[in-house]
Amino acid sequence: MIHLDHVTKRYGKKFLANDDVSLCIEAGEIGVLLGPNGAGKSTLIKCICGLLRHEGSIELFGYENRSKEAKALLGYVPETPAVYPMLTVEEHMQFIAKAYRLEGWGERSLDLLIRFELDDKRHKLGKELSKGMQQKLSICAALLPEPKAVVFDEPYVGLDPHAIRELKALMVELRDSGCAVLVSTHMIDTMEQDWDTTHIMVNGRIAATRQRTDLVDGERLEDLFFSITEGRREAKS
Repeated sequence: MIHLDHVTKRYGKKFLANDDVSLCIEAGEIGVLLGPNGAGKSTLIKCICGLLRHEGSIELFGYENRSKEAKALLGYVPETPAVYPMLTVEEHMQFIAKAYRLEGWGERSLDLLIRFELDDKRHKLGKELSKGMQQKLSICAALLPEPKAVVFDEPYVGLDPHAIRELKALMVELRDSGCAVLVSTHMIDTMEQDWDTTHIMVNGRIAATRQRTDLVDGERLEDLFFSITEGRREAKS
């Protein structure tokens, strides 16, 4: 699971990006992190992934998030694809396999590249890929080690309809295999069908946490989001 306990992140002395945030994404659950621009979602994601120092505690399956054990369990797809310009697609996958000391990874690598229509781009350099293809490569690289916790930060940006469909299906497969999946996105409609828990952030805090079963008849995730962020009804945590 991904467990945050009283996480606070300050930039300098004045700006409070995350204010006493506590939440939990269980194994076998898809959690969605929603919020308007500037709510603190990306900062929180970076804290979870060990990229920013913070107050409070974050654990992945019982391990402190900056520990070697936690990092071995985590897959992270950042908002902006971070590919190596002078490595080919295939070399990116080789790099990940060596970094995680994977064995027998070739078939899984090929399956991921085929699924995201990168198998015919295996010899292209990172700098030769479009932003959408770089995002696909980032997804493939993150999932190659078969992580137990996966964090996606705006994963759908730049993806074509085929890749969006495959990623949505893959998230469900990850959940069903026991992964803890956290997705931060502005594209609420992409998560409408497949989510278990949503955490809605406003001004650096969790304004509301809801289970899918909390929705009333006909209510959508988008309806819930606007009712909380625009104050059409009182948010209950």
